[in-house]
Amino acid sequence: MTKTEYQKLIDGEWHQAWDYELSCMRVTAHRLVQKYNQTDPLADEERRRLLEELCGSVGEGVYITPPFFCDYGIHLELADRVYINMNCTILDCHKVSIGEGTMLGPNVQIYAVNHPMDPEHRATGEELSRPVTIGKNVWIGGGAIILAGITIGDNSVIGAGSVVTKDIPDNVFAAGNPCKVIRSVKE
Repeated sequence: MTKTEYQKLIDGEWHQAWDYELSCMRVTAHRLVQKYNQTDPLADEERRRLLEELCGSVGEGVYITPPFFCDYGIHLELADRVYINMNCTILDCHKVSIGEGTMLGPNVQIYAVNHPMDPEHRATGEELSRPVTIGKNVWIGGGAIILAGITIGDNSVIGAGSVVTKDIPDNVFAAGNPCKVIRSVKE
């Protein structure tokens, strides 16, 4: 049996990004995101309803300051008390899990997708998605970029403007491009 492009995406295989089913899923998400971004700042119930329709799961006390952008929405798992500041972009072409009490500063970008390095392969429109997991009580500073396949451990802090290219363990402050562990958060 031949896999659909969506099944290839979920299985972490090369898939055709411009497949009709995937394109329709993105359009649905983009419409919900557009509605969310246009809500009144005091429309808490409407915002909650839109997030529940958009995301795979939304915990209690989740707050996203518009504008916010994502590709599919359904791959987003937001635990209790997640805060996402303005202008964040999450390319959730695979599961993106954000743990309880985690905060994302403004302009944070999470990319759960990658494109081929080889230009001929890249021209085919294929892409490869991998999950991103961010633990609980993490603080990601403004402008940080988290790449596909990354795990950031519980209680860690990512410095503003960092580019996270490798997993980050629990309880550390990490920063830079590429992002590296600087010290324990307990010091």
